Amino acid sequence: MENNYSAKWKKRGDRTGMLRNALLKSMGYTDSDIEKPIIGIINTWAETNPGHIHFRQLADAVKRGVWAAGGFPLEVNTMSICEVFFDISSLVYRNLLSITTEELIERHPFDGVVLIGGCDKNVPAQLMAAVSANKPTIYLPGGAMLPGSYKGKTLACGTDSFYLYNDYTSGKITLDEMTKHEGCLYGSAGACPIMGTANTCQTVTEALGIALPNSSSCLGVSAEKLRISEETGRKAVELVEKDIKCLDIINEKSLENAIRVLMATGGSTNLIIHLIAIARRANINLKLDDFERISKETPVLVNVKPHGTENVGIGFHNAGGVASLMKEMEDMLHGDCMTVSGKTVSENLKDIDMPYDTNTIRPLDNPLEEKGGIAVLYGNLAPNGAVIKRSAASEHLLSHRGPAKVFDDLKECQDYLLDENSDVTADTVIVLRGYGPKGAPGMPENGNFMPLPPKLNKMGINDFVRITDARMSGGCFGTQVLHVAPESAVGGPLAAVRDGDIIHLDVDKNLIELEVSDEEIKERLKSFVPKEHADIKRGFVRNFIDNVTQADEGCDLTYMQYKE
Repeated sequence: MENNYSAKWKKRGDRTGMLRNALLKSMGYTDSDIEKPIIGIINTWAETNPGHIHFRQLADAVKRGVWAAGGFPLEVNTMSICEVFFDISSLVYRNLLSITTEELIERHPFDGVVLIGGCDKNVPAQLMAAVSANKPTIYLPGGAMLPGSYKGKTLACGTDSFYLYNDYTSGKITLDEMTKHEGCLYGSAGACPIMGTANTCQTVTEALGIALPNSSSCLGVSAEKLRISEETGRKAVELVEKDIKCLDIINEKSLENAIRVLMATGGSTNLIIHLIAIARRANINLKLDDFERISKETPVLVNVKPHGTENVGIGFHNAGGVASLMKEMEDMLHGDCMTVSGKTVSENLKDIDMPYDTNTIRPLDNPLEEKGGIAVLYGNLAPNGAVIKRSAASEHLLSHRGPAKVFDDLKECQDYLLDENSDVTADTVIVLRGYGPKGAPGMPENGNFMPLPPKLNKMGINDFVRITDARMSGGCFGTQVLHVAPESAVGGPLAAVRDGDIIHLDVDKNLIELEVSDEEIKERLKSFVPKEHADIKRGFVRNFIDNVTQADEGCDLTYMQYKE
């Protein structure tokens, strides 16, 4: 269906045109305003999303820029996704937000679009929509959060919240002490200040070229962010004038740039799912092997939590942020990619300084790690692939063989791990299954919720191997094999694992293997019954279960992917 634009919407001389212009004038706009190109500002502000609570002010700054450049801004609000406020995995609602946003872009008379987002499902949802709609589009990242502080110690949620909870479950601090930390974990509005999924998503918008240089890592509550917001509004009008559309910017080369920056930052594994979904909306067959290839070529350069020591909005940004990181990596990037600045990547980088702090953004010849932060695994346990965040794992566990302890219920898994009388050992491989895209539904971040056993913690053991068809937060850490595909709920080999089976992990060999014969796996799966969710009979969640693709395919809905 053809997109709606203001030129064909603002008719003169017929009844429909009269009514449309009359309704615009009812809001106080004039004939002079109505003649200008309409820029849609799609805002994900909500009081159920603390990371976006400052977006009203950002939208006002965007409008200033649109007016100043000769455009006519009209703002519309969408649903806003914060993982904490939903009682099921918010990945379900990434797809719903992408559908509603696409419809707003396509059916409204917007000549160009400014998308405002920051939290980890909102950004990819909006980009999926933008790619499908393919109008002139610019992204405004909401910015990073200030870190918190407790008794002089800097805290960055969510990474430090995981350490805090481990200390509580191990008896190192009391419930009262943990409660006192709560008001000190989040320093302001914005994306959690570590290189978790939210800040990784924002980083990727700049690396893709769909957001302005220097826009993604600065603090959400800063004068700099307001100035960037105004400039974003100006650029939106310029994109319309130059007819630079979303797919002129997001393509195979710019996606490779984004993946390379993802690996250099040690960013979130969730971006693999999101980038594949975005690519397939653009008819680009991005695969897990593309991530592995780029990861092997790209060292980790950014020293931020969870794998490093700094935070994003102060440490990383003050070192030069994404723009300076890309300057350091310039020879590894596709410099001819067009960006929303109206210039190519190479042209943008001419005016960018090299990193100011080479401890926070390392030079290529002195990286934090020689390979990228994420590795892709295959084997009879994950024939379609799985991922591990190598930069957040323990070196001694990257090659590991041990007996499986299998759980189909998260609560039972937690109770076992927290029980000091359990038989867990340093060699045990915890398998949590049934929490993939269809199984959960929505593939929740249950990797966050398999706590370090106090029994091991008291022995000085701070990590253990976990395998799941679920995801984990980008702020989490530990040796966790994630996104196992196909998931167990559709009969993937994970459903065949039994207690005591030996599992072999070798990250350098990209291997995750169940030491059971193929014949035995097939025999065990003969009795498998797919999870149907008989209790979910209607609504969007039912729609999601029936139509969602697997993790290696982006977890999009089959009918939303690119069609000729």
